[in-house]
Amino acid sequence: RPGWDLKGKVSDMEVKVQNYQSKIKLVNLENDHLKDSITKAQKHKGNIRVFCRVRPLLTGNQSDVLHIQLPAHDNKALTLAKTEESHTGRTADTQKSYNFSFDRVFGPRATQREVFEEISLLVQSALDGYNVCCFAYGQTGSGKTFTMEGGDLEDLWGVIPRAVQQIFKSAKALQEQGWQYTFTASFVEIYNETLRDLLYTGKPNKRPEHEIRKVSNNEITVTNLTYQKVNNEDEVHNLIMLANQNRSTARTGMNDHSSRSHSVFQLDIEGQNSDRDTKCKSVLCLVDLAGSERVQKSQSQGERFKEMTAINSSLTNLGIVIATLASKESFIPYRNSKLTYLLQNCLGGNSKTLMFVNIAPEEESFSESLNSLRFASKVNDCVIGTASANRK
Repeated sequence: RPGWDLKGKVSDMEVKVQNYQSKIKLVNLENDHLKDSITKAQKHKGNIRVFCRVRPLLTGNQSDVLHIQLPAHDNKALTLAKTEESHTGRTADTQKSYNFSFDRVFGPRATQREVFEEISLLVQSALDGYNVCCFAYGQTGSGKTFTMEGGDLEDLWGVIPRAVQQIFKSAKALQEQGWQYTFTASFVEIYNETLRDLLYTGKPNKRPEHEIRKVSNNEITVTNLTYQKVNNEDEVHNLIMLANQNRSTARTGMNDHSSRSHSVFQLDIEGQNSDRDTKCKSVLCLVDLAGSERVQKSQSQGERFKEMTAINSSLTNLGIVIATLASKESFIPYRNSKLTYLLQNCLGGNSKTLMFVNIAPEEESFSESLNSLRFASKVNDCVIGTASANRK
């Protein structure tokens, strides 16, 4: 009888040990999952965020775009697919797929409102003292200027007018909490490695020259540039209209209305709360980059060729700067181009940075789209550190 009791106790113990082992296994699995989540969160914490936007077809049926595949239940993935014909005729045609994943992918049916809603919190943080930078990259005609500036009707407004509207609306609401803000706008164009003031209203032959300077407190300033105090969104919209009239546009083989320059809209924000004895200072920087297509693709000759070379050079330097930032090198070649020199605080400084990569849906744009998406993936992997608010 005692033997039976002992056997019973032993088997009870074995069952308990098995239960404990199962629990330990479960806890270890949960810990691994938690570690994985933390690692992923840390990895993306200081990354440049990247959103991809596919432009709708200008003519024809949207379902005709077979080479760009957007998964129905995943708004962060995109596949570029191409059928390659057999050269010998003996083997079957092969399908080549390129998979990409970003922080968000917008299909051709996405509205301007939907796109802005995804970045509105980022824009809002500029009022809390964070530097915010958003730039659009892609080949000519892929929808960069539409994404950043949009159309005249409010429904078609792009990132810049919507951001300005949100900033002024939120600043008004924050007045109730004791905040007072001052805003200063500037709009500069980089054309053939030369800076042009897009808010200049003087005589064309009296245009001053501009230089990028780094001031003592690590701020970037441009000499002789118009820095315009603005009190409401209407004043900013008037400045945007003036800038558009001044911007360099010329006909290229890729797009009749393409912009052949980078444009950088900047809103300097200073806030003060006397009740809390707090001040904050930040910059909202919104950039529409020139087209990223390669020279031989756009039938460029003469002056157009010179433009393309300058554009490609500054975009290449942007890529080099991002690569050196990602590999944590001690020297970052910001001064190799006017674009990277002007944007250095957005790229490697204390800034929340977002990039749109814009994609044209036409089959003939396949190789340019692939180049853009590969560049965007490199940018997405670039860790520039976590931004902190400029408050005192």
